[in-house]
Amino acid sequence: MRWLDNSSVSPSTSDLVDPEVIVAEGLEAWKKIDPALTIGNLTQAALAADLERVRSLQAGLDKLDAQLTDRRNQRDAALASLWDKVKRVRSGVKAIYGDDSSRYEMVGGTRKSEREKAMRKPKV
Repeated sequence: MRWLDNSSVSPSTSDLVDPEVIVAEGLEAWKKIDPALTIGNLTQAALAADLERVRSLQAGLDKLDAQLTDRRNQRDAALASLWDKVKRVRSGVKAIYGDDSSRYEMVGGTRKSEREKAMRKPKV
């Protein structure tokens, strides 16, 4: 029975088996054993309430995760649009003032005279 395995080890979210599933299965097994059975001051109702709280928190996290993904997609689209505009500005300045002008360098371009020349490797 998975619920009773490794009882000294608390479940973590990195485990292969979902802790929520383990608790739900254990609660169902506990109900089958004896619906009125309590373990110390722990009741089936208390365990069920805690399980429902975890499920509610997870649902909230899932919703926030979806919102965060949407917001990141919006940001990425805005950055792509912004970068396109920067490239247009650089191209415009390059066309008007030339690719070796200080104005082209001012908008982030590399002046033609400052570019490294391509070196050919000698044939051996």
